[in-house]
Amino acid sequence: MSLTLENTGFACPHCKTVVEPEEFEKNLWVCGTCNYHARIGWQDRLKLTIDEGSFKEFDASMTSKNPLDFPGYDEKIAQSQKICATREAIVTGTGLILGYPVALGIMDSRFMMASMGSVVGEKVARVFEYAAEHKLPAVMFTASGGARMQEGIISLMQMAKTSGAVALHSQAGQLYITVLTDPTTGGVTASFASLGDVIIAEPKALVGFAGRRVIEGTIGHTLPEDFQSAEFLHSHGFVDMIAPRRDLRSVLARIIALHNYKPDARQEAL
Repeated sequence: MSLTLENTGFACPHCKTVVEPEEFEKNLWVCGTCNYHARIGWQDRLKLTIDEGSFKEFDASMTSKNPLDFPGYDEKIAQSQKICATREAIVTGTGLILGYPVALGIMDSRFMMASMGSVVGEKVARVFEYAAEHKLPAVMFTASGGARMQEGIISLMQMAKTSGAVALHSQAGQLYITVLTDPTTGGVTASFASLGDVIIAEPKALVGFAGRRVIEGTIGHTLPEDFQSAEFLHSHGFVDMIAPRRDLRSVLARIIALHNYKPDARQEAL
């Protein structure tokens, strides 16, 4: 279910159009008026991307500790786990995309805004290490508010850790595709989200590092209205392409095929 879907319908944050829940879900949680691609949970993303029955999850029981004894952190983790039906803000594993084997990660912004703490960083790193060892392309669906403040400097260390794992995967000669979804910000943008060989964004996704007001206050200038949108970043060369959600699965498979990966033989025999 979309993060912004309520019992009364979905109110698009871009054009303010209200859509009935059934119609909205049928349209893959995309606003039919302005094409805004709303936030979705990891379960829906998995269904839209991975061939049915092919997903094998990594590290499903891994969960964050409270290294700084931050007040209320344990309660926030428990609440997010209940909402998202997962132990952390990213779900990782292997699966098939139209028959092509991949290692992947899906961030879920319902889980503490998919902030990156020690466990998120570790799970991301393990995806790339596995993909390097098994000669698989890696696909990362990013959606994050950045580093997790409750873990302090430990969360910031994950930027270097994940970037190093991406480098290992690249040195092994493997393909990495990033899919930037709304929103992808902070330390995730400043690390593994920006390191894809091919960087795709969903339409109208917010992508950036610092917030608009912080940047405007720092440089003393008013930023363009569409600043940090997927379309703005595409026009300035930061994003390679913008892919509608309905086409994303086939787009990913096509890119993987163009990089000389082969479909799983068992899948071809089905």
